[in-house]
Amino acid sequence: MGVVTVAELKPSMSGKRSFRQSSSIRHATEWPISDVSSDLTIEVGASSFALHKFPLVSRSGRIKKLLVDTKDAKISHINLSSIPGGSEAFELAAKFCYGINVEIMLSNVAMLRCASNFLEMTEEFADKNLEARTEAYLKDMVLPNISSSISVLHHCESLLSISEEINLVNRLINAIANNACKEQLTSGLLKLDHNFPSKAMSNVAPETPSDWWGKSLAVLNLSFFQRVILAVKSKGLNQDMISKILINYTHDALQGLAVRDSHLVKGSMFDLELQRKQRVVVEAMVNLLPTQSRKSPVPMAFLSSLLKTAIASSASTSCKSDLERRIGLQLDQAILEDILIPANSHRNSHTAMYDTESILRIFSIFLNLDEDEEEDEEDPLRDENDTAYDFDSPRSPKQSSILKVSKLLDTYLAEVALDTNLSPLKFIALTELLPDHARVVSDGLYRAVDVFLKALKTIFCSPLQVHPNMKDTERYRLCKTIDCQKLSQEACSHAAQNERLPVQMAVQVLYFEQIRLRNAMSGGHNPFFFGATNSQFPQRSSSGVGSGAISPRDNYASVRRENRELKLEVARMRMRLTDLEKDHVSMKQEMVGSHPTNKLLKSITRKLRKLNSLFRINNMKAAGSKANSESRFLSHKRWRYSVS
Repeated sequence: MGVVTVAELKPSMSGKRSFRQSSSIRHATEWPISDVSSDLTIEVGASSFALHKFPLVSRSGRIKKLLVDTKDAKISHINLSSIPGGSEAFELAAKFCYGINVEIMLSNVAMLRCASNFLEMTEEFADKNLEARTEAYLKDMVLPNISSSISVLHHCESLLSISEEINLVNRLINAIANNACKEQLTSGLLKLDHNFPSKAMSNVAPETPSDWWGKSLAVLNLSFFQRVILAVKSKGLNQDMISKILINYTHDALQGLAVRDSHLVKGSMFDLELQRKQRVVVEAMVNLLPTQSRKSPVPMAFLSSLLKTAIASSASTSCKSDLERRIGLQLDQAILEDILIPANSHRNSHTAMYDTESILRIFSIFLNLDEDEEEDEEDPLRDENDTAYDFDSPRSPKQSSILKVSKLLDTYLAEVALDTNLSPLKFIALTELLPDHARVVSDGLYRAVDVFLKALKTIFCSPLQVHPNMKDTERYRLCKTIDCQKLSQEACSHAAQNERLPVQMAVQVLYFEQIRLRNAMSGGHNPFFFGATNSQFPQRSSSGVGSGAISPRDNYASVRRENRELKLEVARMRMRLTDLEKDHVSMKQEMVGSHPTNKLLKSITRKLRKLNSLFRINNMKAAGSKANSESRFLSHKRWRYSVS
């Protein structure tokens, strides 16, 4: 451990220690007492400083107490290893005591402020002491600026104990929150001026993004970041802005944790540490999310990624429940990738690939939403009449959302049906989630059920059977969720020939298809199939969800669409009947012309025709002779009895 004397130190604006090369090239700014031998050695960590008592005692109250107030006047060694900032901070403070100009910057102002408090370099011992100099820099250069405050707050992370004691951290956080709200107000005024420009502001420079400072918060540790977000929330910062900041910080915090080593052993210490870090970040972000609502500014993709990470890192139940409810409230905005949540299988080959339990809870949350609360959320100032009118409109948010969610669920079912480890009971529970009125067409559900049955059949035919054999009651219960009346013609044709379906299902499909074709041929339509009301479609008791009312305009649009489909089907059937009649006539002609007995019949017919013609000629002759004789007899009589 070397000893550096004051004479060997060369002052610099950066505050770094450097050695003097030669005594012949001294500058005027060097310490004037460099040739005086040192009488005090101060140790700070692994570094030693050979200094003089007088300049240090004149500005530092702590060193004065250690030297002057002690009974031992010959003390020449002091240990200050507990000084905040270490040897670097003490070196800058010592230079300041010797009158050397020390440049205060964003990178060292927090360190110097804490060091000045530790060394008690206050105005009590000297005017314009180090504490006053750092305070002036903070007030003039740091606190009025957001990015400067964030930078200094970041440097306070290594000065936690004393920076909290002198209230530096709280001052910086409050400054960030206040300046952020001012920035939001300024941005709003700029947008207002942009929408209503004046002639005097025609040459104004384009505005910068209002969330430019939010990205710089990524340098803070999780504790400071949480305190900043809570502060800006209390000041009234826009929820949309807070959501963007949370997304950016979470992405940066989890970026290095999400990508794991391919050779990492599951359950090892390193893996468990990664899971712990992920769990801490996710739980903290969930606690900072805005208030739950259907119009939450938090994107669905971000909520989905948080839930996936929470499940993978074994987060708390309350954290996962909070995310599931948030996703359920905005489920009509989700896509397939958002709800394909991998299960935390711990590399168990017999565990399902996807977490269907979370999906069941998410869809149940969406279906059990209180419609009255939704209407109040949209506009609390609307009266009851307006609410009733909006509910009956074609753009009813409840009905349109349910239709979107039904398509989403059918797509999800078709995807998870390929999972060979998914139990039949869980798949049946998923198919029974939605009420009957949620689906206009059941083709998607039928396709998913067929894929699942086909996957089970493939498993059962293999030598390694993962699932037990599916019971007939379970198969019938699964197929019962399909409404045969809502299947298209192609789906009905496929279902009638599908050997994987129960016999009752095939018979039901054929029966309804026959009735539909009969109605189509008669030129009318049966309201049981087209435009039926909810009372004609009994709800499934196993779904556990109320059906809800379909708005009249939605029902009318559905009837018109089904009528157009009916006309097309009728036109197709007439064309088919015409073709069948032509085929039937041509087949009869071919059969008549090709059979050997037909030739004999033709010859007999010809002979009969000839005989008939002969008999007809003889009869005509006999009748003619008889008529001639009668005419002669009558004329003879007329002549006999004539007067003449």
